[in-house]
Amino acid sequence: MTILVVGDVVDDISVLPLEPVTPRTDTRAQIRMSPGGSAANTAAWLGFLGADVRFVGKAGADGAVRHAAALADFGVDARIAADPVTPTATIVLTLDDAADRTMYVDRAANSTLASEDVPDTVWDDVAWLHLSGYTFFDPGTLGVARDLLAEARHRGVPASVDPGSVAFLREVGPEQFLRWTEGVDLVLPNAEEARLLAGSTGPFIDHDVLAAAYRHVVVTMGATGATYVEAAAAGGRREQVVAPRVSVLDTTGAGDAFTAGFLAEWTTTQDPRAALAGGVGAASRCVEVRGARP
Repeated sequence: MTILVVGDVVDDISVLPLEPVTPRTDTRAQIRMSPGGSAANTAAWLGFLGADVRFVGKAGADGAVRHAAALADFGVDARIAADPVTPTATIVLTLDDAADRTMYVDRAANSTLASEDVPDTVWDDVAWLHLSGYTFFDPGTLGVARDLLAEARHRGVPASVDPGSVAFLREVGPEQFLRWTEGVDLVLPNAEEARLLAGSTGPFIDHDVLAAAYRHVVVTMGATGATYVEAAAAGGRREQVVAPRVSVLDTTGAGDAFTAGFLAEWTTTQDPRAALAGGVGAASRCVEVRGARP
């Protein structure tokens, strides 16, 4: 059973200051460049966890082969189109003392992903489709994302979406995002994204609002763990798994790793508690090392 992941592939440049930042002059830092991108990270973790996974995305002519090879190292069937003009996407991440990150994003070739970059052949043996929210938030690729969901429905293939960015979600508005993703089987927001989607004004997340929009909802809560909520019409089951205590070095890609860990289990067993444990386990491994990949 193949999981099809479509979306961003990026060159991540992470900057970890080694001393207090001194504006307008030099600050010693540890700087690393590594492959990234929310969807590509998810695909890499899925492959690492043993899932049969295919990735489709777009990079510049400078990066298509390089990124396909990086994903192939994890067993991913990577089909990355090369844009002859636009460079590979880049994100600069600055890490703080709490190992959390601020991101500066240049979507570049990701914004040029077109329907012809996702031919019918990518659907061979596909039993699940996963998309990241970035493909919806970009006006250049929104049509591709919606076409993919329509094609999945036509083929009877379940689909999941990770909203991915509370900033972009706030910019387009939760009502618009809910319309774009109507009919999606599984949504995986983090706590902040979940509050926004549910219209919550305080720390409490109204899971019932989310479960009214999606059949399955998984909310990640960082070090606290993750929660699963099923729509009432489907049975209304609820589960929660607490995250283990680990030494956190870098939170980059933790949500992508969680998504992969959850999907790797969910697509084979449909057991929410086991899938939550799989997600939390992958995310915990991710935060213990620098970078977003296994």
